[in-house]
Amino acid sequence: MAKLRVRYQTIEFGSTDIHIRSLRDNQEFSDDKGEAEALGISSASWPLFGIVWPSGEVLAQLMVDYAIGEKRILEVGCGIALASLVLNHREANITATDYHPEVEGFLIENAELNQDKIIPFIRTGWDDPVSDLGLFDVIIGSDLLYESEHVDLLSEFINQHAAPHCDIILVDPGRGHHAKFSKKMVSLGYSHSQRKPEIEIKTSQIFSGQILTYSR
Repeated sequence: MAKLRVRYQTIEFGSTDIHIRSLRDNQEFSDDKGEAEALGISSASWPLFGIVWPSGEVLAQLMVDYAIGEKRILEVGCGIALASLVLNHREANITATDYHPEVEGFLIENAELNQDKIIPFIRTGWDDPVSDLGLFDVIIGSDLLYESEHVDLLSEFINQHAAPHCDIILVDPGRGHHAKFSKKMVSLGYSHSQRKPEIEIKTSQIFSGQILTYSR
């Protein structure tokens, strides 16, 4: 079995430290059982789940002081799930989803690294049959619109799991698809706004995208 090289890092959010086990870089690959290949995940895209990306860090920063209350929150396409780990540390009602077969293992270990409870996780694709995830008051995600086809897939998935009154917060680095996505969300009955983040990236990476917000 190919040995994955990983790294351990601590990202500070004010007075809170979140400890992360992630892939060492985006050249790592291990799919000896062919699970990812069977799901259509190529060797090139395989490592993308396991990196702390700037968009994910921006989303996590937004969740540090987000008013969680009793809200049921869903992170879509969570990857290394930094935002979910922040919310979990705050004892929010957070559920995470991703398509990649390795995400759950990393999520469990990272929750344990932070001495927090295990985060409920469902492996699902946006075009999978209707799931039993249920409805959520808040849906969050980062860097999700990789391809033009994701506009319809993601909007329909979000709409399927949005409660009648729901807030959606997506961090988009600017891959060129968010305008069409916003138009689709408006057609589904959501209001829309966007803004540049005023957030310092702790890992010193550059983020030049937008925070997209939708509500109904």
